[in-house]
Amino acid sequence: MALTERDLAELRALLGEDGVVASEAALFTYEADALTMERRPPDAVVLPRSTDEVCALVRWARAKNLPVVPRGAGTGLAGGATTEQGGLSLSLNRMDQVLRVDEPRMFAWVQPGLVNLWLSQQLAPKKLYFAPDPASQQVSTIGGNVATNAGGPHCLKYGVTFNHVLGVVVVLADGTAVTLGGEAPDSPGLDLLSVISGSEGTCAIVTEICVRLLPVPEGVKTLLFDFDSVEDACRTVSRVIAGGIVPAAMEIMDQHTTALVEDWLHIGLPTDAAAVLLIEVDGPAVTLEPQAQRIAALAREQHARSERIAKDADERLLLWKGRKSAFGAYGRLASGFTIMDGVVPRTRLAEALTNVYKFAAEKGLDAGNVFHAGDGNLHPHVLFDASDPAGHAAALEVSHRILRMCIEYGGTISGEHGVGIEKRPMMSELFTADDLAVMDRVRGAFDPDRRLNPGKILPGGAGCGEGVEAAKRGSFEAMRGSAANANVEGPWI
Repeated sequence: MALTERDLAELRALLGEDGVVASEAALFTYEADALTMERRPPDAVVLPRSTDEVCALVRWARAKNLPVVPRGAGTGLAGGATTEQGGLSLSLNRMDQVLRVDEPRMFAWVQPGLVNLWLSQQLAPKKLYFAPDPASQQVSTIGGNVATNAGGPHCLKYGVTFNHVLGVVVVLADGTAVTLGGEAPDSPGLDLLSVISGSEGTCAIVTEICVRLLPVPEGVKTLLFDFDSVEDACRTVSRVIAGGIVPAAMEIMDQHTTALVEDWLHIGLPTDAAAVLLIEVDGPAVTLEPQAQRIAALAREQHARSERIAKDADERLLLWKGRKSAFGAYGRLASGFTIMDGVVPRTRLAEALTNVYKFAAEKGLDAGNVFHAGDGNLHPHVLFDASDPAGHAAALEVSHRILRMCIEYGGTISGEHGVGIEKRPMMSELFTADDLAVMDRVRGAFDPDRRLNPGKILPGGAGCGEGVEAAKRGSFEAMRGSAANANVEGPWI
């Protein structure tokens, strides 16, 4: 619904003149996240600065029966921050402060709009850091990382965002603020914090986060290998893990990606290699050289052509800049591309990559791969002309076929990007009707009216008009017929 001047005046009374954005030109920048395939502007953008202001906004929206869609930096890749049904885009970007650091106990309370990398930069003098490091960490926010349970290259050793969150303050659908988890390593009672992590703002709005901090490793060694085949690079990954070594990170870029990055950054990557493998080990300095030697030996056994060891911190950062610039490099080649983040077992990586190229070629499209090889988290890029609707549709078809392959191989459809809109149809292929109904009952316990980021994740909120209407009625009720054989009865828990 379009907001009236009176509605906007009420919002400004809550937030101040600079806390509400409603011009058509400004709303255009909030109509999608980094995924540009699904676009709809919100009725207004609101920019609170505190938990109390979020509570007031949610109560106001509830009285108006308006959807509320939390938003971080807009770097999401699955449409999770798109205001698909209109309503308020609740931007948390102004809530970007480090509230408190407890150095002896190694945790910090932060606001959700704090950029991921900023936290580690502020902690550097204390020789502490925040481990999750998605490729977008220079711009993505910690609240957004919690929403999608983001990972990053170093999640192989250190885990994903969930492993580094001790507690959160959240605002529920009725405007109540509650704390889930806390500063202790473990909290009594139901582990509702686990429900919030990765829920993409569909259960509650995260307004404060207690994050676990780690000491900066004593030493780091970064190695780069190149191969004549992607299969050899993938086999090296499996051999290293099977050999009892768990590096901090293991990343692969194929020739397509490497050439784009090198053409852009000029950092000395071998553009004639079929694949480059970036491996990093960290920890006590005395342990690093033996690990590096063992890894190099395993790589040579799998026909590595050459090896490069970063000689200092500057070269290490340069190599990582190459890896983390891969997504941006694709924008130099094609006006449109999809990015999936399906997961397969490490032992099936080579087979999966072969199929990615095959699926794209069958539709006349190009594809490239850059991915977290250590945990089998693929990031295939399927390229298309953004001005061509048929190419767009073909790329999405290829992307979903890749995700089906991941399911068939015993993997899953998202390692860190979330489900949002883009992968929503795939949820019915990954889960049974019973599974989905239970998920929706849990969501309904937090938000009975489904006004917080409505329609996301669960397939009842599909993008067609029928799906949107079903989502408005409540996706559990829409699913009840399909789940009849599951005897799903009774009230929401």
